[in-house]
Amino acid sequence: MIVIMNPDATCREVKNVVDAIENVGMEAKIMEGSKQKIVGLIGDKSNINSLSLEALPGVDHTVPISKSYKLASREFHPQSSIVNIGGIKIGRGNFVIMAGPCAVESLEQLLESAKIAKAGGAQFLRGGAYKPRTSPYSFQGLKNEGLKYLAEARNQTGLKVITEVTEVEAVETISKYADMLQVGARNMQNFRLLKEVGQTNMPVLLKRGLSATLEEWLNAAEYIMKEGNNNVVLCERGIRTYETYTRNTLDMSAVAAIKHLSHLPIIVDPSHGTGKWRMVKPMSFAAVAAGADGLMIEMHPDPAKALSDGQQSLTPENYLEVTKGVYKIANFMKQEKLTITQL
Repeated sequence: MIVIMNPDATCREVKNVVDAIENVGMEAKIMEGSKQKIVGLIGDKSNINSLSLEALPGVDHTVPISKSYKLASREFHPQSSIVNIGGIKIGRGNFVIMAGPCAVESLEQLLESAKIAKAGGAQFLRGGAYKPRTSPYSFQGLKNEGLKYLAEARNQTGLKVITEVTEVEAVETISKYADMLQVGARNMQNFRLLKEVGQTNMPVLLKRGLSATLEEWLNAAEYIMKEGNNNVVLCERGIRTYETYTRNTLDMSAVAAIKHLSHLPIIVDPSHGTGKWRMVKPMSFAAVAAGADGLMIEMHPDPAKALSDGQQSLTPENYLEVTKGVYKIANFMKQEKLTITQL
């Protein structure tokens, strides 16, 4: 349930509502709406029956929330959220690109990748130091050494660093080197890990699971947010279907659906979504047109020699071509949105 306060409700009236909610063992979340304050209720639904919130001074009305994910729901938070990572904003018209190799292979490889990523307009350097792979014999990443390389690349280029965290025990260590934690598709329902990253102050990129429904995905985000961390960005990276031509089936409709269901920003990963570098460009363009708040693109100085996912990684030349087109579409979409809003 959410409580809509009157536009002229006083701080004391808002506090009285919060106190009433907390007195029955529930948690209250105060949000600033465009015109008025909103108070959300979290906890055991059975306690709601004992409250008469609409009778309290300053309350306009109450609205029940039907979704199992409360904090991530647009019902709970009507205005689209912005996640701020050290001054780089994602969401509500702020478009970002995260680019780099699938895996950190060496300092030289990463520094070259970072410089190319920045030249293409990226704000984030992506690169895996810990690599969960389908085969136990595949390259598993440089781990702590890779984290140090990422930090050095950030120092030399100014790019923010995003890298994947795969286990609870590594969260604290990775948080010392990264600006944003990535929870990968295989860990989307690793609830212990979700709770752990939720207890940090680190922004989190939550990728959709291989076979996850939108509701399951948003409930995974709820696990993070319930721990107090609201800095969550969703990432559509393709789901498993009966189609075998592409690595995954990139669900572009998820962008529009999430925008309707949730206030959280959403970006798209066309590299994992297709598994084919030739498809990254058209799917990147489509993602921006669909309303995505950003892209995560795999790029490697020499994809033929990549230790991981070379077949879906762009060459520097192709990457620069893609990002040039992406920003043209993003700027057009932003202007188009402003025009519609003005009407």
